[in-house]
Amino acid sequence: MSEFYQQILVPMDGSKESQAALQRAIQLAKSQEKDQQSQLTLANVIDTRAIHNISTFDNSMVDTVTEDARKMLENYQAEAKKAGVQTVDYRIDYGSPKAILAHDIPEEIHADLIVIGATGLNAVERLVVGSVTSYVTRISTVDVLVVREK
Repeated sequence: MSEFYQQILVPMDGSKESQAALQRAIQLAKSQEKDQQSQLTLANVIDTRAIHNISTFDNSMVDTVTEDARKMLENYQAEAKKAGVQTVDYRIDYGSPKAILAHDIPEEIHADLIVIGATGLNAVERLVVGSVTSYVTRISTVDVLVVREK
């Protein structure tokens, strides 16, 4: 299966499910010859709409959330490189996670596979905002592999 996938998008939100998705993406990338390895792009989308709804919102909140996301992604990037994946990039985007992960990023990086955790939110958040994974699975024009934490 993996010989068909050259550019793999891995949405990361720090949940155990997204960590499991990263492990699967690492396995897929490493299953190929070194000169044919898939490239991984780790992505975190900061939902600024949710932040703007907080009554005490200020710009320092976005800065803090962005810095936390950067540190998280750098740690995951280092983990993937230590595991033997040669090319691992990361990016932080702002806006609607559903639209950005299903459309924008895959188009920009020419992804041919999205490896995503089954859920990244708690039950209450899923009820209120809906599942990003469910949306990406239904709407994306590229293959999607949904990974469940074991």
